[in-house]
Amino acid sequence: MRAAGARVSLGPVWSRDREPVRGRWRLLGRLVQAAGRGDAVSRHELLSVRGHSAAWLIPLLLLGGIVAADVTTGAFEIISWTVLVPGVAAAICGVRFTAVYAVVAAVVYVFADTVWQHREETGLPGLVLVALGGAISVVAAALRVGGEQRMLHMKDIAETTRRTVLRPLPEGFGGLDHAAVYLSSDTEARVGGDFYDIQPGPHGTRVLVGDVQGKGLGAVEAAAALLGTFREVAYHEPDLATVAERLETRMRRHRAHTAALGRSDGDRFATAVLIGFSEELPDAVDAVFFGHEPPLAAGPEGVRPLADVGGLPLGMGDLTSGPSVSVRRLALAADETLLVVTDGVTEARDAQGCFYRHAENVVRAVAADPSNAAPPKLVALVRDGTLRHCRGRLTDDTTVFAVRRTGRPPEWP
Repeated sequence: MRAAGARVSLGPVWSRDREPVRGRWRLLGRLVQAAGRGDAVSRHELLSVRGHSAAWLIPLLLLGGIVAADVTTGAFEIISWTVLVPGVAAAICGVRFTAVYAVVAAVVYVFADTVWQHREETGLPGLVLVALGGAISVVAAALRVGGEQRMLHMKDIAETTRRTVLRPLPEGFGGLDHAAVYLSSDTEARVGGDFYDIQPGPHGTRVLVGDVQGKGLGAVEAAAALLGTFREVAYHEPDLATVAERLETRMRRHRAHTAALGRSDGDRFATAVLIGFSEELPDAVDAVFFGHEPPLAAGPEGVRPLADVGGLPLGMGDLTSGPSVSVRRLALAADETLLVVTDGVTEARDAQGCFYRHAENVVRAVAADPSNAAPPKLVALVRDGTLRHCRGRLTDDTTVFAVRRTGRPPEWP
């Protein structure tokens, strides 16, 4: 579950009005992405003005500066500088603009060498060097653009996978206000082993938030398996303990399948929190904890841990001789928000190696302004605090998820 030094890939915080919650740390994250991995989309955004690309201006300004310096000072051999122009264009412009600058650089060289003649001519060897540099730049631009197109195609596939595993949740789904953010520590991925979902049904609304051990496609497969089971069982089963048992069984079956395939992730497990909301319990919830960080309950009266119980992670229930599932009924007022985070938050470290204490920041923020207990504000607060604490470098995939009753009867298909 570790990827030391990885930079953050930001996802949106979806609030009740289904608009992204914007913050200054989102801009920081985009700058870090663009600088750290050469992300094509982020770079193009940074080189755009009012939606139009301004990348072509940079080589033009460079060429103008070279010509001005050569004419006014006579101290520069223009051959040693014009060859850089198509090279710069190849790094930030398309193939067409790079080809144009390759031709323009050669024309400027010939003009300076034959018309201005304020210094010794460099002749044909210099022209050959400029032309050769331009040709190489065009080939490099073509290779770069082709690579970017393949990368964008793969990102589209990853985005589709993300939306399949972490499906969009409608406004007020299951009678709950909700907000969530997913931050990937993998600079090339948009989905990992963290998962969350809300499933309303005839027996109440169930919420599942968790974190699969490990990284990569194996973690995504395990998360998808658990969510698929949750969406069906949480709808049909009246007993929350049965839902929890089915999740435990699904995780064991998934482990057995991967082990039979000879894969090295056959011992994978998942920590999770399973919460059941019911109209019959307006001031309480039923909860099952699978070795996960205890949630926080935040409301006008303050912030408190919802529970402090352990429980074995999903897939490890066979390690105990007694019942592997224990359902607890916990008080949760109608105006309290339930906040669940994965260990990307709790294990975020600063430059001195100190862990981030998100609960303390939430307590201070809610005490200063009780409206900060609303799900969108609470999620944005924890997200920004986490990124600020670790300076945009996460060691694990991170999910921040918050729900609160809307006060309206839940609707379910």
